[in-house]
Amino acid sequence: MEKKETDALLSKEEREEIKKKKSKSTATLKTLQQHHNVGLNDKLDNINHQQQLLNQQQLINSERINTEPVTKQPLQCPLSPQQPNTLLRRRAYSVSADGTVSYLTPLQMGRHELYELVPFTAVFGLQKKENSLSQAFCSYAADLDVMAALETDRSLSELEQVHRRSRANLLLTEEMEIDRDVMSTSLIFAVLVASLSQFLVGFNTGVMNTPADVVFVGHSTAQWSFAVAAFAIGGPFGALVAKDLADTRGRRGALLIDIWTFLLGGIIQSLALDMVSIMIGRFIVGFASGCSSVLVPIYLGEMAPPTLRGMLGTMTQFAMVIGILVSDLMAYPFATIRLWRCMFAITPIIAIMQILLAPLLLESPRWLLHRDSSSRKARYIIRKLRGLRYDSEVETEVAHFLSANKVQSEEDEDHHKADWMTLYKDKSVRMLLISALVLQMSQQFSGINAVFYYSSSFFKGVIDDPLTGTSIVGAVNVAATYVALLLMDSFGRRTLILWSTGGMLISTICIMFALLGILNKDIALIAVNAYVFFFEIGLGPIPWLIVAEMFDAKYVSIAMSAACQLNWACNFIVSFIFPYMVQYLGAFSFLPFTCVLLFTLLFVYYYLPETHGTTPEELQAQMATRHSKDIYHNVNIEQNHYCNPIDMEWRRAMDQMRSDEEDAMKDGRFNYGFQPIQSSTDDFGKSSFGISLDERNVSDHMTNTSNFKANLT
Repeated sequence: MEKKETDALLSKEEREEIKKKKSKSTATLKTLQQHHNVGLNDKLDNINHQQQLLNQQQLINSERINTEPVTKQPLQCPLSPQQPNTLLRRRAYSVSADGTVSYLTPLQMGRHELYELVPFTAVFGLQKKENSLSQAFCSYAADLDVMAALETDRSLSELEQVHRRSRANLLLTEEMEIDRDVMSTSLIFAVLVASLSQFLVGFNTGVMNTPADVVFVGHSTAQWSFAVAAFAIGGPFGALVAKDLADTRGRRGALLIDIWTFLLGGIIQSLALDMVSIMIGRFIVGFASGCSSVLVPIYLGEMAPPTLRGMLGTMTQFAMVIGILVSDLMAYPFATIRLWRCMFAITPIIAIMQILLAPLLLESPRWLLHRDSSSRKARYIIRKLRGLRYDSEVETEVAHFLSANKVQSEEDEDHHKADWMTLYKDKSVRMLLISALVLQMSQQFSGINAVFYYSSSFFKGVIDDPLTGTSIVGAVNVAATYVALLLMDSFGRRTLILWSTGGMLISTICIMFALLGILNKDIALIAVNAYVFFFEIGLGPIPWLIVAEMFDAKYVSIAMSAACQLNWACNFIVSFIFPYMVQYLGAFSFLPFTCVLLFTLLFVYYYLPETHGTTPEELQAQMATRHSKDIYHNVNIEQNHYCNPIDMEWRRAMDQMRSDEEDAMKDGRFNYGFQPIQSSTDDFGKSSFGISLDERNVSDHMTNTSNFKANLT
């Protein structure tokens, strides 16, 4: 009533002016409200964007090792229970004694442990150590899983703890086994090309066995002995140069130089003009073989993951013994006065094949990362070798390389100028060094290379066809290598060496009795094959394996170098003097080998220790001691089973969708599928799809449709 009376007293102009002011103030209020809403939305969007960036960064950090130590501020758990993201709250991480925080899943922790503990070398028989380390870590991680579960739920009974530990162990073991069985195509081709060098080592070991009577007929015993021994003279020089060459030119570059050296030596032997040319070619090929014996295990060990290094070492061993067998078989068509050069031509032909396949040889990622930790080429090679798809996975693998490189390189630098005398003065490893050197000497002085170098000459007068006997020995050598592979997982190193030396000792006695006529001469062939068989199951591979297993990482390179030099030197002595032993000792030519084997048997029985720390229980105890100062959080193997960034992102999306649906149900906004779809029209009278919905347009559309049908009829 009062408002109407007030409006009646005002003039028309005054009422219009008041209305304009009122509408203006209303518009201003709406504008301010809109600006406020826009600013609030911008802030919310900014907060959401920052949260997304934080989640992405945490996702990336979960796949690499954070190497920056924590300073000033106290350590706080970055994945505290107060965070709303349940996925991040379940992520495992560890804090080392120096404050370094590592975000790794249990599987990645296991890989990291293997990278640091398994040496970067491919050695025959290393599978047992790899398997023991894997089993030890799975048990260790299962204990961590149970401890983490007890922190959140102390009501777990002992039976539930046992079941949880068993399930966690099985899940992690399954993941580790899958990781062991996967090989990328790039790794397979690199292994095949590199293994051809070891094939050439074996081929040139046996190639001089059969053609002694057809190559430059009329040569003296001294000339042929020196031609055979020249191979072992070049070997130690090649082994000495190989390590420095690999460090300066890279593993791939050193292998290519080694291949060209094989090519040069093979051509000189194939086109030899006299025995001197044969000696020069044998020396060059021996030099290349010495390089190969060092380079190929290093190259394959650095290319392969730690779970495959033992298997690749086995492949190289098979390549070498198959090379010896092929050299024996090639003698059937080519061991003649006219065709003997074709036997020596096999070496340059294989070398040319390797040169043509050289693009398949990738550089060692460890060598690249050692020179430049940010190398993009190393990351590209790791992606190809491991078959990885995501950058986060590549960075995790790079972190494994860098950590293992740091551990082993720092320890090597501390002993960079050390030699075998330095090890001998260290009482903690003195007996191990003596054992390794004695076994290397025993391996060669047992006379095994006398069989591979001169078996054809030895079988003359013993059996009717010496070439067939030599081929049988080569085949037994290959079969025994496979048997040795099976025995290595079941028996200790010391036990195998005792059986090996004992069997070889009895075999040499039988050989001498057969040569003396006490036993049938056919027994000599059986005894020689038994001699080779027992050699391959113990005294052949274990002297090399024992260095990789019994020495710490800081001593492996020094001990391996000393063992390699001594092995080649003893090889030269045996290959040079055995023809004179046959000439002057006759039926007792194997007597010196028998004495060496008897000494080896007694030494191993009384002094050689069994390889320490190879059982899973011992390794697990060592891991617990090693990581006693590390703190682990949220270790849940089942939740991290087959976890990768895409799986984590998918889980996060599913969790968010489930949360949105639950909120919609609470607010009554959730569409259960019974509500009709309602389309809202905009200011232009169209639906959200831009289609007019008024009745006139609908009727016009129906009219046009009926007219179109009439025209069709």
